[in-house]
Amino acid sequence: MKSIVVLISGNGSNLQAVIDACASGFIAGQVTAVISNKTAVFGLQRAAEAGIANHALSHKNFASRDAYDKELIKLIDSYQPDLVVLAGFMRILTAGFVNHFSGKLLNIHPSLLPKYQGLNTHQRAIDAGDSEHGCSVHFVTEQLDGGPVILQAKVPVFPNDDAKAVAARVHEQEHQLYPLVIRWFCQNRLQQRGDKAWLDNNLLSEQGYANDEDET
Repeated sequence: MKSIVVLISGNGSNLQAVIDACASGFIAGQVTAVISNKTAVFGLQRAAEAGIANHALSHKNFASRDAYDKELIKLIDSYQPDLVVLAGFMRILTAGFVNHFSGKLLNIHPSLLPKYQGLNTHQRAIDAGDSEHGCSVHFVTEQLDGGPVILQAKVPVFPNDDAKAVAARVHEQEHQLYPLVIRWFCQNRLQQRGDKAWLDNNLLSEQGYANDEDET
């Protein structure tokens, strides 16, 4: 069983998807700790209700980003994780943090990377007139939202959609996508090698794994 630490900043819906997938046995691992950079967020309550250790480590109590990340590293390392999962963790990470957890640091981003790195992705897709949007799971590197993509899911964007409608559609896919990628990692099928992602010893493309059928 792999040890998984999840970092959040808010509601924690992707966290819940991971907790549920571990509980059902879909993921051969367990969430050993949940850490938020914000206090009193619902994601911490989700962790508590599942009997998972949880911590609020506020970045507001630190003089610099580097100081915060160093303390966060210490807290995460105390759980000896095999995998660190960013699930709506709204922090730009320092190079020291990313390098410390290189190869075992995952993020999910609400766009079809490399399009729309950063924030407000749903509105940006609408403003661009895109007919499809989606989400991407990727390994984290020093480049913001620029690490190697592992898996993507697409959703349609309809003419009368607003950002809220698109976000809801994307969230549904996120809750399927993230547990599947974490499952692969916990099965030792998924690795980061340099700036590339590999699944079953096959180099993944820039858009990640692609198959018309669900892969489990």
